[in-house]
Amino acid sequence: MACRVAGAGRERGSATVLVVMAIGVVLLCLTGALTLLSAVHASHRARAAADLAALAGAQVLVSADTRAPCDVAAAVAARNGGSLVGCAVAGDDITVRVATPASWPGLGSARARARAGPDPGDPSR
Repeated sequence: MACRVAGAGRERGSATVLVVMAIGVVLLCLTGALTLLSAVHASHRARAAADLAALAGAQVLVSADTRAPCDVAAAVAARNGGSLVGCAVAGDDITVRVATPASWPGLGSARARARAGPDPGDPSR
């Protein structure tokens, strides 16, 4: 003889709903983490490309090279996955701004600025 509890049939399948909700929360957290990692990675690439582009441009400024420092900086930024957004030369200093695209769709691009040249606090300058 089977004994039935009143109302037990109404809770049938509720675990499935909870599991689906848990999977949704995990997917939402995973998407957020991947978006954040993509932004951080693009930021690091932009900073590295800006630093290297500024150093390459400064090397042209202090050497006997006849190339334009901003052209050299743009080429170095491009080889490092970025694009030169701005370049300013003042004496022996060069300041560059570089943008690199993020790999996650819809994030836009990360931007970084770097300056290279002699130490401004150096008295022998």
